[in-house]
Amino acid sequence: MLKFQTRVMVAVFVLVDVLSTSVAWVAAYFLRFHVDLVTGWLPVTKGVPSFGQYAVLLPLVAVLWPALLYFHGMYQLKRGRSRIDEFFGILFSVLIACAVMLGVVLYVGVYYKPDVDPAIEYSRVVFGFFFVLDLLALNVGRFALRRYLERMWAAGYNVKRVLVAGAGELGRTVAETIAAHRELGYRVVGFVDDAPAPPADVLGTLAATMDVVNRHQVDQLYIALPLEQHAQLLQLIKCVSNECLDIKVVPDLVQYATVKAALEDIDGIPILSLNEVPLRGWNSMVKRVMDALVGGTVLLLGSPVFLTIALAIKLRGGKGPVFYRQERISVDGKAFQMWKFRSMREDAEIDTGPVWAQAEDPRRTAIGVWLRRYNLDELPQFLNVVLGDMSLVGPRPERPPFVKQFKERIPQYMLRHRVKSGITGWAQVNGWRGNTSIEKRIEYDLYYIENWSLLLDVKILILTLFRGFGQNAY
Repeated sequence: MLKFQTRVMVAVFVLVDVLSTSVAWVAAYFLRFHVDLVTGWLPVTKGVPSFGQYAVLLPLVAVLWPALLYFHGMYQLKRGRSRIDEFFGILFSVLIACAVMLGVVLYVGVYYKPDVDPAIEYSRVVFGFFFVLDLLALNVGRFALRRYLERMWAAGYNVKRVLVAGAGELGRTVAETIAAHRELGYRVVGFVDDAPAPPADVLGTLAATMDVVNRHQVDQLYIALPLEQHAQLLQLIKCVSNECLDIKVVPDLVQYATVKAALEDIDGIPILSLNEVPLRGWNSMVKRVMDALVGGTVLLLGSPVFLTIALAIKLRGGKGPVFYRQERISVDGKAFQMWKFRSMREDAEIDTGPVWAQAEDPRRTAIGVWLRRYNLDELPQFLNVVLGDMSLVGPRPERPPFVKQFKERIPQYMLRHRVKSGITGWAQVNGWRGNTSIEKRIEYDLYYIENWSLLLDVKILILTLFRGFGQNAY
């Protein structure tokens, strides 16, 4: 039954994708040849082709688009799929499909000599419009379909019934997490466990799992047994592996997973990585491209501001250089030289050594008070971003003496160095910067690392524009 429902849902997604793409193709034709605003801007010089000439390509669309979307994993119906991941999957599918379709019509046009039969010539402008419209239509269609499904699942329709093997702490955590996300369409019917005095929601023993599955029409079995019940876990898997049941094993390693666990393999041997971060591979490349584009743009457009601040430091900043370089620690614990506008006396730490800045810090210069209040001393760090030492968004980099001190005192402190440091970050826009609680900053930094997405980066950048870098800017 579950596999049948999955096939039906895949068919619905294919139908929505084909309809969305077909509508985009038809709309691109009419937009190019029958909208006065477009034809006035891009005159039609070779006559208006018939709609039938373009409609003949719709069967190719109906075959090619689902095939490309399938190869990009768009029909693996993962409940809770990231919108960003889906967008880029659709983007590359549409890009490749349009290139193949354009190649087909160009080949046909050259082979059959359009100067003899102009009816087989196709407008490149139509393909340009089609690419944009199709990208929009596919995302809107899938978004609407997923929102509809989420509402249906939340209301209790077509849900997957889940049984949890193990009523201990791990099993309860799994059940609570599933219950907290009703929109994903899962419902926990109860537990099976060998506890001597089982609670009311324990529906049977581990040996009676299949009887419980059949009696309660269970679709998925989550095995969440503690490590000391390894023998029972193996026996249960052997018992249910030959049944038409989705089986998921939740390893009792949650307390050891310091960032996020991920499954890898070495020549077919499954390996569980306990502190995987999402900023790897493609995600890392996307983030780097955004850093380079935004950082370069800020340096270019902000050059008059940079020159004005530099002149002000020279006039009101006392003796010393305009820029100040300081060693900081970033990704993988590597040191780099971070650039700032100098806002303190040149010999500010000659007597004290590395210390935090304080409110009304007497070491600040006249112009430095203003620079630090409005975070303008941080602007040269966009150069670090362009050079690749830092990112726009990430945990703020610390100085080596502080890193050495904190890593001995604060658990999981070094995990913040699994990603590049940033000019701004989730902790900073929530007020945790400067001489504030290190523990709270680590909490927010680890949340950012574990839940990274391009959308979260954009959100933090927008919050930075409105909130600055948080309080405690002195």
